[in-house]
Amino acid sequence: MMLIARAFYFIIFAALAFLLPFLSLYYQKELGLTGSQIGVLTGIAPIISLVGASIWGAVADATRKHKAILLMALLGVWVSVWLIFKAPGFLLLAVAVAFYAFLSSPIIPIVDNSVMTLLGERRDRYGLERVWGSVGWGVAAIFAGVLIQRLGLQWAFYGFFLLYGLLFFIAIRFPIPEVSIASHFWQGLKRLATDVRWIIFLLVALVEGLSLSIFLNYLFLHLSDMGSSRTIMSLSLTVATFSEIPIFLIAHKLLRRWTPVQLLTASMLLTALRAWLYAGMTAPWQVLPISLLHGPTFAIMWTAGVAYSTQTAPDGLWTTALAVFSGMVFGLGAALGALTGGWLYQHVGGVAPFVWAGVAAMSAVIPFIWVHRHTIFRISVTPS
Repeated sequence: MMLIARAFYFIIFAALAFLLPFLSLYYQKELGLTGSQIGVLTGIAPIISLVGASIWGAVADATRKHKAILLMALLGVWVSVWLIFKAPGFLLLAVAVAFYAFLSSPIIPIVDNSVMTLLGERRDRYGLERVWGSVGWGVAAIFAGVLIQRLGLQWAFYGFFLLYGLLFFIAIRFPIPEVSIASHFWQGLKRLATDVRWIIFLLVALVEGLSLSIFLNYLFLHLSDMGSSRTIMSLSLTVATFSEIPIFLIAHKLLRRWTPVQLLTASMLLTALRAWLYAGMTAPWQVLPISLLHGPTFAIMWTAGVAYSTQTAPDGLWTTALAVFSGMVFGLGAALGALTGGWLYQHVGGVAPFVWAGVAAMSAVIPFIWVHRHTIFRISVTPS
């Protein structure tokens, strides 16, 4: 069963590595879109993902049709990306991007929920399964760059179509376990929505998404302003991606030694440090060692966030909780990061977005520590 899950993670992130890094370039070079138009396309997707993830997660948990929704979403994503590829005008392109964002939003939460359920008492080993996504992204990114450089930007789509087609057949065999709902769905949802700990946790997820968005969207611009070469930029992305792998591999050991609350706190503190180190760079090469912090920030945050979501959510609402968590990171958080980072970059300077990301991370971690003040300093080692 876990072999299928690993294959799914590997293929889906490999497919995304072919497409996502090159979309803005495709919009500009092939379609001739303006910066404002590209901003609209990249800005609407995260917001729609937040709404879509929440809706799909609730529908999946309420109806227990997780497998059907997963297959429908995968097919819909394939079609929506084809529409992006073939859209004749900006308006239709924006509609296609909106469909892509809405239909792709439940896929990872449903798979994460299934993996956590299948692991049972070994849920702390989630990172050993999720690491294959990082491997898939890293390996595919190398081949995608070479292929697109030689054959053109259309191969970003061709590579995606081939891999996503394979993914659909893997998903057919993916074991989606039936999860019984111990309490009424709407009662459980109300209990989760009024949990102060959950609300503060979502603030942390939001700020993590904001910070990651700033790193993704404005680091290369900052490096360009510093006179960086494209080689250093590419290497920084490679270093950041592969830094996830060892963290995911030891995540189960970290979760045995520390609680998700403690790990989330550590990831927020390291996110602030990473942001301020980017802001303090005096030479482009310094981005390489700093980017090694991507693993201890993103991978720890994601592993601990998945664990926290499933521990906090009532039985039967795991997909909902994971979908909302994912939506806050890659939806609303990503959109806010892009918007605030862009305003700061234009009006204050290239360093300002990273200073803001560090301040935001520290501002979010304080209430998170406070609401968990009675347990955060406890250390409990779980036997292997």
